[in-house]
Formats: sequence, structure tokens, C-alpha cells
Amino acid sequence: MRDATTRPSGELVGWTGDLWGGLAATLVALPASLAFGVAVYGPLAGAGAGALAGLLGAVALGVVAPLAGGTPRLISAPCAPAVAVLNAFALQTAARHPGEAGRVLVLMSLVGLLAALAQIALGAARAGTVIKYIPYPVVTGYLSGVAVVIFLKQLPALLGLGAGVSLSHGLMTPSAWQGPAMGVGAATVVGMILAPRVTRAVPPAIVGLGAGVLAYGAFAALRPELRSLAGNALVIGPLGAGGGAGFADAFRARASALRALGLSDLREVLGTAATLAVVLSLDTLKTCVLVDATTGGQHDSNRELFGQGAANLVSATAGGMPGAGTSGPTLVAIASGAQTRWAGVIEGALVLVAYLALGPVVAWAPLAALAGILAVVAVKMFDFGVLSWARHRATAFDFAVVVTVIAVAVGVSLITASGVGVALSILLFIRNEARTSVIRRRLRGDEVFSKRRRLPAEMAVLARDGAATLLVQLQGSLFFGTTDQLRAALASDLAERDTVVFDLRRVDAVDLTAVHILAQMREQLRRRGATMILCRLPRSFAGQDDPERYLRDAGLLDEGDEPMLFAQLSDALAWAEDRTLAASGLVSADEAPLDLLDMTMFQGRKAETLASLMGAIEARAVAAGDAVFRHGDEGDELFFVRRGCVRIALPMTEGSLHVASFGRGDFFGEIAFLDGGARTADALAEADTELYALSRKRFDEVSAAHPRLGQGLFASLARAIALRLRRADDEITTLEES
Repeated sequence: MRDATTRPSGELVGWTGDLWGGLAATLVALPASLAFGVAVYGPLAGAGAGALAGLLGAVALGVVAPLAGGTPRLISAPCAPAVAVLNAFALQTAARHPGEAGRVLVLMSLVGLLAALAQIALGAARAGTVIKYIPYPVVTGYLSGVAVVIFLKQLPALLGLGAGVSLSHGLMTPSAWQGPAMGVGAATVVGMILAPRVTRAVPPAIVGLGAGVLAYGAFAALRPELRSLAGNALVIGPLGAGGGAGFADAFRARASALRALGLSDLREVLGTAATLAVVLSLDTLKTCVLVDATTGGQHDSNRELFGQGAANLVSATAGGMPGAGTSGPTLVAIASGAQTRWAGVIEGALVLVAYLALGPVVAWAPLAALAGILAVVAVKMFDFGVLSWARHRATAFDFAVVVTVIAVAVGVSLITASGVGVALSILLFIRNEARTSVIRRRLRGDEVFSKRRRLPAEMAVLARDGAATLLVQLQGSLFFGTTDQLRAALASDLAERDTVVFDLRRVDAVDLTAVHILAQMREQLRRRGATMILCRLPRSFAGQDDPERYLRDAGLLDEGDEPMLFAQLSDALAWAEDRTLAASGLVSADEAPLDLLDMTMFQGRKAETLASLMGAIEARAVAAGDAVFRHGDEGDELFFVRRGCVRIALPMTEGSLHVASFGRGDFFGEIAFLDGGARTADALAEADTELYALSRKRFDEVSAAHPRLGQGLFASLARAIALRLRRADDEITTLEES
């Protein structure tokens, strides 16, 4: 019998998989959380207090985030981006408030609280999907900048520089370097790098930490002063308030200090809190996407943001470090069999157990080992792949964006870098939109035709004079960055064409600048008697559910003006064709109904033959909007249009598809006339229409007496159908190319 806790492939499932996944994630998250906490809070409150903040953050995030967020297998813990943001804030705030380390710590707690509330608000506002659309060059530039900042921050611990020694001075003063710190750091880095080559069962951070501890033990065997916690600056030391009473006292003191803060303090931390909220959200959602790709799942971005905010709120309240959904522990958990969100809860609980049981052991963790872990994390976090962008012209600008964000992050601050990143996001959007032409295709009126079937004489005129009409198919976003491109591209056409038709079906957005430019183009055409037509408005754009109303309110469409707006492209082209034909004198405003003799198909027939045929024909009048027949109707009649126009449409799930329109002198209904089957489409009168209806039964009776009439009619039908098929081929080709 197969074990109920395994799949056929051997993959662990249920609580067993979550238990092993949570345990494996703990081995990755625990040393990293210690390192992150020490890096952020150590310079202000001591390494022991920093380690405690990292552990408390890992517990709060590990337990609360899975319960409130719910993304399966996601492990949340303190993370590198939080280190960089909080380190930068601590450095700037300490410079503004010298000698007030306690005040800086309180302000950092306020940053964590506000960032958590911001994440909750982002989740409630359903902004999770929006955050994911920040351009990749900005994201990778920011995270790479974070990596550089973190790496530089670890150098003092790796070199063993004393307190108060600046990095720049320390780098230039080799005499200030301490051999034990350098040896421990080097052993840790080498251990993490070589770990994947030696074993896959133990996470590299654990191997690196073990190597660092062994190296420290070797140095301690040679130097007695390294065997004591007292005065030893190379290890974490006691973890601060370890007892319950001490923790409660610390909580009350922190709450009292937060209540004492004023409005000026709030203004001081708002920018950092907003930056931290966005960075943590991006890190979480990036990991969620990675989880989806690995497991085939589908996370809920907004719920996860809410969950991460709730977890960070608990962490900040408890005095822990903020964090996010982290990729390292998460991937290890998945590889170890994690199946549900309970793997994250187990990870948080195991960190708490480790803190309670191993506190005295953790106190001996070498600071240089933790710095080595962070240095390797920072190097892996840096996106070296972007360096290749500099070699290609197409990606040179994106490379410049990455370099700019990194330079600002390192040279100024991460907070400023976040603002620069937002500005560059806007520039990238404008650059990308402006780079793609908003004109998808341009076609003259002698290259594309409406679906109204024209008589040979009319088609000859359209082939000759149709170039007076221009169809412009637009695409993408019409906004201030692309409308000048549109006007410049159509400059000569605006001065020459009689009708310009804009097809907006593929347009995503239209801002007021674009509306203003279109209105100027319309006026330029009007001044010389030309016309601009808009057709196929999308269902929504510019945040408007009623695009037509938006264009009218913006002043582009006028009430009572010539037809400017059409729902169908064919109708717009038909209007332009009628205008061209009217200019040639072929179309009269007051059409007289055609007699049978005037129909092209019957010209040249004998009078007695036509007289016999007229006896079999029924004259009908159809009001505008009424149906001549409907899809599925039984009937065998062939219809000849004496006056007006009939639209043939195929019914669809939503609306109908306009197939063709037949006007004065043309015919329709030939399919049922030939095969006697049901009607294949709807036939609707576009205007008041007069028809001749000829049933197949009556026609057969007449053709029996006049065989040549029957032969001639079928020959005319065959020729007309052949022409229609040729035109259908052209339309299919045009549709495919568009």
C-alpha cells in the first residue's frame, strides 16, 4: 500500500510536506534574519538587540503573513531591501539627531508601522496588480542599488573596523583591519559559495555560518580575549530582553515613546515609510510570481499585500524587523515538500522555538559571519545581466536607467532613488509609447472599400477617385507623447484628402491633449470643405465607460454636425464612397425606383420575356430597420433592390457581423434561391427600401417557357457570385494584414 503522505512520484504532501518545508525554510531564514537585524539595529542598539529584532520579525512575519495572506508555500521573513531602506533612514536620522539613538529607534518603529498600514491600504485599494507594472529596468536598478548599499554596509564588519571608524577611512587604513574578523568573513563567504557543490541537503547560509563559527573557534583558541562575551565586539552578545518581563517592559516603553511623537516626526518618516511599503510589496509580489511559475498556482496580489501589511504591523508592534515574502526560503520550502500556507506558519513557529532554546548559543554568532552571509546575498541580488544592455543600442537607454537608479541609491539615498525610479518609470513609458507608431495602417479609398456592393460603373468611379478618401487605423495610446507624431505623419493628407477616416478600434487611451490635436486636425479639414470621421470607438478608454460622451464633453464631437462618428468601419467608408460618387454625379439625392428593364442583369432582354417575368415578380416595400428575412427563415426568393439599401448581417453571440450591403440596382438572397435551404443571414433595410422578389418556383415556370432567360439569369448570377468571391478574397487578405 502506498504511503498516504506521498504522491506516486514520492513528493511529500499534506502536513508532512509542510513540516519538512517549514523546517528547511527555517534553516535559511534564521541566519539571514539574524544578519538583517544586526545590520539594521546593531549600530544603534547593539548587536544583541539587532539579532533579537531580526528573530522577532521572522516569527511575526512567518506566522501572521501566511494566515492573513494565504499564498500557498510562500515564506515571509526579514529581507535585504528592508535592510537598505532602514539603514539609509537610520544614517540620515542619526545625523539630524546626534546622540539620540533611542529617538532614532522609535522613529524606525514608526516607519515600520506606517509602511505596514500602507501595505494594508494598498491591498484594500486593490493596487497589487498596479505595483507589478513598474518597468523592469527601474525595479532591477533599484534592487541592484539595494544590493550595492547592503554590500558596502557589510565591509566594516568584514574588516573588523571599530565603532566610529568610517568605511572610507577604514578602507584606507589597513592597520585598523582585524585578522579574526577578516578570516571569519572569508570562511563564511567561501562556505556559502562552495556549499551547493558539496551538498544540497543543507542551505548555503547554514554551511557558511558553520564555517564562520569554526573559523572563529580557531581564532579563539589562539586569542583568549575571544573566549568571553564581555567586551567582545566580534560576536552578537546577549540577545537583549530575553525574558517575558523584559519584553513586556520594552513593549510598553516603545508604545509610550510612539505616543509622544508629534506631527513633525510624522512628516520626517512619511517618505521612508512609503518607500519601504513599495519595496516590500515589490519583493513579495516578485516572489509570488516565482512561486506561481514553479508550482503552477495563482496568487491573489491584493490579499497578499493585505497579509504582508498585517504581518509587518505585528512585527513593528513587537519590536521586530519588517520583511516580505522572500525567494530563498520559499524555494527551499517548495523543494522540501511544502504544499500549503502552513509551511510558512511552521517556519515562524520554529524560529520562535530556536530563539527560546538557542538564545545563549546565538549570542556567540560572529558578526563577521553574518556580514559574510549578507555580502553573498547582496552579490546574488545584483543583476549582472543588465551589464550586457550597454553593448546594444536598443537597450542602451534602459542600461542608463539602471545605472542612474544605482548611482542615486548609493550616492544619495534609497529614498531619493525611489523618487528617481518613479520619474524614470514615466519616462520609460513615454519613450516606449512614442517609439511605437500610433498609425497601424494607412489605406486610400481606392485600396479599401465598404461592404456596400457597388455596381460596375460605381466601382469604376471609386477606383478612379477613391484616393480622395484616407483610412487611418490607429493603435495604442493617443496622448501628449504621440499626438505630434500623428499630426506630422498626416500633414500632407490633411492638406489633400476630402475625407479622413480614423479607425479607433485598437486605441487603448485618449487624453485631452490628443483630443485637442484631433480637434485642430478636424478644423484644418473643415476650412477647405473636407471631413474627418471617427469609427469603431472602443468600449472604454481614458477611464471612461462612455467614450462617445467623453469625446463630446471634450469638444471633439459636435451636435448636429455632419456625420463624424460611426459604429462600423464599413458604414464610415460607405459614407465616404457616397460622397465621392455624388461628386461624380452618379448618385442622386432623390433616387427613383428602378424598373426591371433598368436592372443590369435584365438589360437587353426581349419585351415579351420581361413581361412574362414581371408576372412572376412581386413588388415589396420595407421600412427602414425592418427585416426582409431572418437567419434560419425558409424561403427561395431572389431580391432585386429598386431603391434604398439592404444590410446582410450574421448574428453573433454579441451583436452581429456586417457582411455586405446591397444598394439600388443590386440583388441578394441568391444562396437560398439556388439551393432552396434556410437563410444564412439577416437582411435588414438600412433605409426605406423597395424591392422586386422573385421566387424560385415562379422563376422555374417562366424559364420553362423562356429557356434563354433562365440560362441568362444563371450566367449573370454565376458571374456576380464570382466577382463577390474575388472581393471576399481581397477583404480576407486586408483583414489578415491589418
